[in-house]
Amino acid sequence: MPLPRLLMVVTGDDFGYCPRRNRGIVDCFLAGGISNVSLLVNASAAKEAASLAGRHKIPIGLHANLSEGTPVCQNLQQISTLINPQGFFHGKMGFRQTLEKGQLSINQGTVCPMASQPEKKVELELKAQVRRFVELTGHLPHHMDGHQHVHVLPDVREVFAQVLSDLRIPFTRVPMEPGLHNCPWVPAHLHTFYMQVEKDARDSIPVFKHYGIRWPDVYLGLSTMGQNMSVSSLQRAIQQALGARTSDTTSRRASGLHQAVVTAELMVHPGYPSHPQEGGCGEGPDDFSQSTEREHELNMLRNPSVLKLFCQEGVQLCGFRDL
Repeated sequence: MPLPRLLMVVTGDDFGYCPRRNRGIVDCFLAGGISNVSLLVNASAAKEAASLAGRHKIPIGLHANLSEGTPVCQNLQQISTLINPQGFFHGKMGFRQTLEKGQLSINQGTVCPMASQPEKKVELELKAQVRRFVELTGHLPHHMDGHQHVHVLPDVREVFAQVLSDLRIPFTRVPMEPGLHNCPWVPAHLHTFYMQVEKDARDSIPVFKHYGIRWPDVYLGLSTMGQNMSVSSLQRAIQQALGARTSDTTSRRASGLHQAVVTAELMVHPGYPSHPQEGGCGEGPDDFSQSTEREHELNMLRNPSVLKLFCQEGVQLCGFRDL
């Protein structure tokens, strides 16, 4: 068997969001289309998702959520700058706007019954989500990233990295996709958002390095999301990953030989679309989860042509534990 050129973690995000998303993600894993999942512990079907991961031996990490639904830490569910008057997180863009306006008291201490001293609000919530993850799965997450990329935002990134370091969670995600600037099929409003995410991710690298946090060589998934996922777009993304080989690329021992192998994470969102009023993180399912694009991704990832592509390009799917 030829040696792999690319070790790729294909992560199904939003595991736990609703029963239909769970079922689609598991079907995708069993078909060989994904190799890893990221769990939303404050989502309505998180307990079912954790049980499914254990039953099918699916590598699982934590999709830390500070933007959708309700906090896990009970102390933050009543009065906190992390939530709006209705008791929910501020939302994907609302969280960013609140942060930019300086209205988010990240450094304001509060006392948590689970802690012996005051901790930062974001730190409180992140650690509460890790505890919930352990309660659901029986182990620490193999990796931890941020729902809607909140983990790379200014101020949040430092707290996030400190939590990973404290809890010895070795891997995260740095959402900087090679070639994303040359993707005319990405709508203008999304492209603008992705460019800001990339800037935030780049600014996070020194922080993550300082705390000894690791991540794959290459991140993929923004240019191939939803209807943009196809055999050709996935092939382009894989070739971009292989072209991003640098001196930092890990030299790995395979079959007794040393061969430079690129490591990558492909972020995906497969599933059967959520039914209205079923799922979500406390406010019901959003348009993203109800979209038919979730099933399009599911069908593409388990398409024999995509699995054949992985073989032809020397891609070996794996989990974060294998990096």
